[in-house]
Amino acid sequence: MISMRDIAKRCNVSVATVSKALNGYSDIGKAKREEIQAVAKEMGYFPNSSARALKTNRSYDLGILFVDNLNSGLTHDYFAAILDSFKVTAESKGYDITFTSMNMVANRRMSYYEHCRYRGLDGVVIANIDFATPEVLELVRSSLPVVTIDYLFDGRIAVVSDNVKGMKDLVDYVVGKGHRKIAYIHGDNNSVTRDRLSSFHRTLEEHGINVPDSYIKASRYRDGEMTEVKMKELLSLPDPPTCVFMPDDFSAVGGYSAVQEMGLKIPDDVSVVGFDGIAMSQALFPKLTTLRQDTRQIGKKAAEQLTSLIESPKTTLIEKILVDGYLLEGGSVKRVN
Repeated sequence: MISMRDIAKRCNVSVATVSKALNGYSDIGKAKREEIQAVAKEMGYFPNSSARALKTNRSYDLGILFVDNLNSGLTHDYFAAILDSFKVTAESKGYDITFTSMNMVANRRMSYYEHCRYRGLDGVVIANIDFATPEVLELVRSSLPVVTIDYLFDGRIAVVSDNVKGMKDLVDYVVGKGHRKIAYIHGDNNSVTRDRLSSFHRTLEEHGINVPDSYIKASRYRDGEMTEVKMKELLSLPDPPTCVFMPDDFSAVGGYSAVQEMGLKIPDDVSVVGFDGIAMSQALFPKLTTLRQDTRQIGKKAAEQLTSLIESPKTTLIEKILVDGYLLEGGSVKRVN
């Protein structure tokens, strides 16, 4: 393995000079710096990550804690896009990525926090998990830099899609199409759902529209089968809604199936609205009207905030960062009189 000492000998300079040249220090002349860098490349030199960790007290490794209760893993369109953006941004800043879990080491199961310490991670981003579990709370309450996605903790940075504004935009659009009988099949009971549900009711109230309790159905995110059942319940009411909001675009497939099985058509007999803006929403027929969340910006912001928290802990603000989405008009909402 080529060392900085080998490069120093070849270039007839000190090891300190080689170190400064390879790390881009400005107190070395440009010509000499470029000469040393060229020799290092020619000799096949690669910095030793362990040595760098000892010198900087950092591993340049970030953890991702992502657990999907439906076991869709990285086929989860929404979070997969966020984590890909996080990875790209982190790598551009010189960091590697490690997925965090509760692994077995030395015949015992480590907690998430213990696994982060075992791997020597500089920080971790947490997304799509049961944030109330003791293992997650242990990690959040630790001294390790943490950024959460779509969930708020006191004293922690959170990057959140603006679910309140997104839902308002969707409701305003549907009301603008003339709908007054509007139902909502919502997802799991978490902060995202509560924000969307509150915004749904508040926006309709601003339009002077009352929502019967029978128009609100609890389901789960990314659960097409349960959404299909709830959709059939809504369409079987004595006074059914003219428009139904889905938990998310993936679950909307179940809503579409329910309409078809009941011999009805979208949007002629009932309008349907999604949330997320994943690619599949535009492959449905008719194309789903939905709120496209900016997954690229969410992932990018999460990586920027986490690396800033690691590198500049005294000056990085602990805040909630909202990321706007935008309405994607499909063909699933009919104009009514």
